Amino acid sequence: MIGSNQVPYLLRAARGEKLNRPPVWMMRQAGRYMKAYRELREKYPSFRERSEIPEVAVEVSLQPWRAFQPDGVILFSDIVTPLPGMGIEMDIAEGQGPIIHQPIRTWNDLNQLRPLEPAESLPFIQTILQTLRQEVGNESTVLGFVGAPWTLAAYAVEGKGSKTYSIIKNMAFSEPSMLHRFLEFLADSIATYVRYQIDAGAQVVQMFDSWAGQLSPQDYEVFALPYQQRVIRQVKQTHPDTPLILLVSGSAGLLERMGHSGADIISLDWTVDMAEARQRLGWDVKVQGNLDPGVLFGSKEFIRDRILDTIRKAGNQGHILNLGHGILPNTPEENAAFFFETAKQVDQLLAVHA
Repeated sequence: MIGSNQVPYLLRAARGEKLNRPPVWMMRQAGRYMKAYRELREKYPSFRERSEIPEVAVEVSLQPWRAFQPDGVILFSDIVTPLPGMGIEMDIAEGQGPIIHQPIRTWNDLNQLRPLEPAESLPFIQTILQTLRQEVGNESTVLGFVGAPWTLAAYAVEGKGSKTYSIIKNMAFSEPSMLHRFLEFLADSIATYVRYQIDAGAQVVQMFDSWAGQLSPQDYEVFALPYQQRVIRQVKQTHPDTPLILLVSGSAGLLERMGHSGADIISLDWTVDMAEARQRLGWDVKVQGNLDPGVLFGSKEFIRDRILDTIRKAGNQGHILNLGHGILPNTPEENAAFFFETAKQVDQLLAVHA
């Protein structure tokens, strides 16, 4: 930890400063591709243990920080972590993802829910974020994250991950008033949770609407966008200076609509070219991304060339380098290291490979 008052590099990019290189971090940078994580998982086999015991979650969050010195250190958690605090019991099965024990399917189910009180149900989140801020100081930016209303609703209604989203789409298209009520409830609880994370030390918060890309553009405007806006509007009322990032998987057809969310930064996946995305969103909109995680299985020369291509297209203002989604579990750890090394030397590399 350093004692100076310098602004962390990622925060400078999030504020729109022109920089010699973009800040860099990776979604899912703490996880299965790292040997240190796999060893810790043997001691703590339950995901909820790893993410809800503060000292364990801090250790996992800091593993990539110690290994690679990324410009962002993200809270190790899951988007469904706050659901039990709303009365939606869940577990996270290894290799399967979240399991909702009693899915929300009826008005009665909905009426049993309670607004999130994060200080009561999620005290470990505060401890983790405060500790991370102490550990990294101003050498990195501490990121929090939450799930967006549509994606959390999809988990809660489907009961688990889905390939068809048929149950929640049945609710959306046959009982929309019930789904809208649920989405309003979730948006208000998530806004509370974002503010709680910021107060605990998160300097930037990313909102994952991972499943909103499964909606048609017209349905995105009805069931996803208004509730993203509702969360962001409430957070900005109390924390106007904290940058918020929005990610939607499979979002190439939704970029312009994402730009209306109120998010400060739009996280791009690899289904859109970076240059095209910047044109479509407008250069005043800050972006994050968007390397295909599969690139990290390539040769070092290939990885370097793709990083340089992305950075050239993104320009030197308002860009955070990241993958288009989470790093894949079998990624060679040395390739992840090379990704970070290359990103931090990019100003010299661009001069050589101009």
